Amino acid sequence: MAYPFTLDDVRFLASPAGRDALEAAGGLALTEASLLADLTRLRRTVGERSAAVVETIRLRRRATTKLGETGGRWLFTDESLQQASPAAVSAHRAARLSGLGVHDLTCSIGTDVAFLAAVCPMVVGSDLDPARLLMARHNLSESGLPARLVAADALTRSTRGLLGYADPARRDGTGRRITSVSTAPTVAELDAAHAHRPPVLRLPPGLDYDELDRSGEVEIVSLDGTAREAVLWPAELATTRRRATVLTSGSHPVAGSGVAGYQLTSDDPDEAGVGPIDRWLIDPDPAVVRAHLVRHYAARFGLMLLDPHLAYLTGPRPPPGIRAFQVLDSAPYRERTVADWARRDGVGTLEIKQRGTPVIPDELRARLRPALRGPRSMAATLVIARVGRQPQAFWCRAVDPR
Repeated sequence: MAYPFTLDDVRFLASPAGRDALEAAGGLALTEASLLADLTRLRRTVGERSAAVVETIRLRRRATTKLGETGGRWLFTDESLQQASPAAVSAHRAARLSGLGVHDLTCSIGTDVAFLAAVCPMVVGSDLDPARLLMARHNLSESGLPARLVAADALTRSTRGLLGYADPARRDGTGRRITSVSTAPTVAELDAAHAHRPPVLRLPPGLDYDELDRSGEVEIVSLDGTAREAVLWPAELATTRRRATVLTSGSHPVAGSGVAGYQLTSDDPDEAGVGPIDRWLIDPDPAVVRAHLVRHYAARFGLMLLDPHLAYLTGPRPPPGIRAFQVLDSAPYRERTVADWARRDGVGTLEIKQRGTPVIPDELRARLRPALRGPRSMAATLVIARVGRQPQAFWCRAVDPR
């Protein structure tokens, strides 16, 4: 269970004594095996604040993966860190709001406010949680960023002339596999409260945005092959109906964000044919799939669809910079056929991907284990997909981008 930070905890952590305690605890292992001993040692010096110090150090270590050096200086709660976007994604989103006055209606510990304050002339952040608001004040001060923070409900108009932005909380504690109606406040509540100027909304990437029927633009953003968020842009900022933004760690910027990648929109050409398997099988980035832009992706990179209703594509060569699958064999799907392929090639490690079939990869891999007797270094990928009315099996070698 996550540690519940109190106002007194935050005041201590932000004080000189708290800074000293955090610095002293920074060298401790704080693993599951050492945690009890580490806590006992800390209690001798910081007393009742030892749990808050330990939780902060552990959160900071996780935060550096998402936020870089900033994560090593800030204060967090477990939930706020889970919900925070990686720095590259936040920078991309903030770039689209550059030059505007923005009110972050759900500012929490200030992550989005920090990225907005770097590019926007006026930023206000508000939240109802006093401990998180105090963390945000500390974090922004630590980063030397100007922003006004106020205690206010996201459904209350507490500023004028600023564009609202909200990242509503997820009610599902596991995080991501939820719909827009599972946020607090809901999309409908936020839109009703700010009907005078609909806000920008950051939501889970798996939401059913068609069900929302909200005017404006839906942008699905991924980073390094993982879908990270869906951003609902109001009509005043929309330039298309649907957009897939595919970000990768690199140096060539997308939309002025300083992050590498590419974008597809629903206005791009979508003339893509359907054809038999070629030399390569392509699984488009999840942002492309969730934005319903698979045909647009195929048209851009000269690929064919295996089936009009399937997201797998094929072609003589893969698009640059992606993990693709070189097709070695294909046949109607049968377990015996797959087992024969595995024995023939001396495979010891098998990746299984499926789309449009009832196959459960982990269960199939367990049944195929007697055929997987090769060394672990001998790997193959099995792709099972419903093409037409029948499931087809594609025996492949995964090739990572160069």
